[in-house]
Amino acid sequence: MKTSIATVSISGELPDKLEAIARAGFDGVEIFENDFLAFDGSPADVGKMVRDHGLEITLFQPFRDFEGMPASHRQRTFDRAERKFDVMQELGTDLVLVCSNVSPVALAGLDRAAADFHELGERAARRGLRVGYEALAWGRHIHDHRDAWEIVRRCDHPNIGLILDSFHTLSRKIDINSIRSIPKDKIFIVQLADAPLIDMDLLYWSRHFRNMPGEGDLPVAAFTTAVAETGYDGYFSLEIFNDQFRGGSPRAIAADGHRSLIYLGDQVRRAPNVETLTVSEMPNRATVKGVGFVEFSADEKDAADLTGILRTLGFRRTAAHRSKKASIFEQGDIRLIVNTDEQGFANTSFAVHGTSAYAVALLVEDAQQAFARAVALGAEPFSQPVAAGEVVIPAIRGVGGGLIYLLDDNSDLGRYSEIDFVAVQDDEAVVPSHLVRVDHIAQTVAYDEMLTWLLFYTSIFETHKTPMVDIIDPAGVVRSQVVENVSGSLRITLNGAENRRTLAGHFIAEKFGSSVQHLAFQTDDIFATAEALRANGFCPLQISPNYYDDVEARFGLEPALTERLKAENILYDSDAEGDYFQLYSKTYGEGFFFEIVQRRQYNGYGAPNAIFRIAALKKLMRPDGVPKS
Repeated sequence: MKTSIATVSISGELPDKLEAIARAGFDGVEIFENDFLAFDGSPADVGKMVRDHGLEITLFQPFRDFEGMPASHRQRTFDRAERKFDVMQELGTDLVLVCSNVSPVALAGLDRAAADFHELGERAARRGLRVGYEALAWGRHIHDHRDAWEIVRRCDHPNIGLILDSFHTLSRKIDINSIRSIPKDKIFIVQLADAPLIDMDLLYWSRHFRNMPGEGDLPVAAFTTAVAETGYDGYFSLEIFNDQFRGGSPRAIAADGHRSLIYLGDQVRRAPNVETLTVSEMPNRATVKGVGFVEFSADEKDAADLTGILRTLGFRRTAAHRSKKASIFEQGDIRLIVNTDEQGFANTSFAVHGTSAYAVALLVEDAQQAFARAVALGAEPFSQPVAAGEVVIPAIRGVGGGLIYLLDDNSDLGRYSEIDFVAVQDDEAVVPSHLVRVDHIAQTVAYDEMLTWLLFYTSIFETHKTPMVDIIDPAGVVRSQVVENVSGSLRITLNGAENRRTLAGHFIAEKFGSSVQHLAFQTDDIFATAEALRANGFCPLQISPNYYDDVEARFGLEPALTERLKAENILYDSDAEGDYFQLYSKTYGEGFFFEIVQRRQYNGYGAPNAIFRIAALKKLMRPDGVPKS
């Protein structure tokens, strides 16, 4: 699969864009005319710069308002085309994109357009160039790739072909089966873009909200499969117009783009009628069976405070590491590691971020295959020396530079706690609080990182994303989206902060980057858990009593149940499937907290309660962000 990206897709000056595109691993680049015009060098300079990066110029674009112009405009149109051809030859590319005419003076008629393209093809042929025609979704007369193909067919010139763009086809809900009948040699290049489903003007939607395949809601994989089934084996190129990407890191956006194409290619190659798409094989998306452990980095002082909180939650210290200052705390199927070692990555993480849940281990069916897929999709592998005889756990970098360890039950990886740790007897008297498993992990990220991490998780692991919801903070809005699997053994909530005055934004600012902000543990009896927590000296987050009157009225709860909820500071929600109970700790450090939930066939995450939880948590913070004593 030959990969390309248009320079308009990422931010920066042209040299910066080319460097980022090459570093990400693309084979080619579309030169967008505005990027070229803003550059001081000659077309030959640009061509050399591209080739020095090991790239090929796949396309020069766009050439607008060509076909169907009245006689008074027609000669000028062909003069403009000749100038484009001059630039192309200096650049060293042979393909130009002509998008369907949007001029109010353009004349309709397939034969008229075909005649114009035939003449253009003759002119291009004399220079050894090719012309690709693309139907814009908002074209004046041509806004359907089927009509564009009919013009190309009637033109009947070897130097005139079709350019297919997923956004223009899918935004208009055009039948993709029509693509399968197009001869592969008449498809000159394929442009790809996804987008969230938004009901708005097509031009505005296209110019501001496109994103990488897999980051939106359009059936880009089905579109690409239809193209691949023609036998097409040319470039698949990203053309993304997105306000967020225009202000983001060129390297990060380019890396996301390359990952999206590799993931897309992996999906398409598995289709039964795809034979010519050349894609490196990789293992299937990893099935996650559960959370193996969550590891905290801390110093001795913070660790004492943290372990004190863990004990009020009913966790017991069960094991100590053989060679590091690290201990396991357990309850049910939950394992938490507190690492105070003064060497290694945990210590480095603590130096930068302070005490944090810097590593998560996922239990998968085959850790090595999951690791191989992650690396094939551009994830950064992580390793550090371990003592003799200890387990080497495959790991990749995750959100905020933290770690994702990969465990399985097929090897010593499943016995890491027996091999690397020694069992200990906890002398502290702790009442078990009936916590059974990790329900979900909440990661707070900068809003402009959300698409990156959604694509990261869904491409590597067998998961899907849920629709975005707005979480209302008294100081702003936090965008929240969930990555989860069907079984519920992996649930990750991604909360995108746009300003530091929100609780989520404050957490990112104080922790110097994105990270896990809270862990949610599941219980089968929230009231039994609350009783045990009380016995352990747990201090729950205090919820406003006004909340409970409203909940009783909204859901028609029995007054006796409402009183129990109020007495224990338990929040309540329900959906069409069942009930949900939530109990929170106070904040630890700069906004980290624990959550305990009980699900009764409920599939959500209590989003309607977030505003009340956030308001209560923010009461514990001073205006300058320093926690109250």
